[in-house]
Amino acid sequence: MVLATQPDMDLVAQATNGREAIQQFRQHRPDITLMDLQMPEMNGLQAMVAIRKEFPDAKIIILTTYESDVGDALKLGARAYLLKTQLDKELLGTIRAVQAGPGS
Repeated sequence: MVLATQPDMDLVAQATNGREAIQQFRQHRPDITLMDLQMPEMNGLQAMVAIRKEFPDAKIIILTTYESDVGDALKLGARAYLLKTQLDKELLGTIRAVQAGPGS
């Protein structure tokens, strides 16, 4: 809902599990991907690794409940992370910062 109100953002796909996330990424090639770490069938970390193997420049923001989950995700190529408790405050700013790139 938050993204729908932003003139510079479009929601192009959604997935309910990691395998779907990979398929949706292949089909839509989004500028930014929001990836929940906790998903059935294949978790978000596994899906992110698979996506980045095929698309090394993929910009993926990890969504998680626990900050302790973040280290591995960042080491494996996540561009940023958001704690689910902070989504309402930091989602749009984080998306825009990742899109702008380092040093912006």
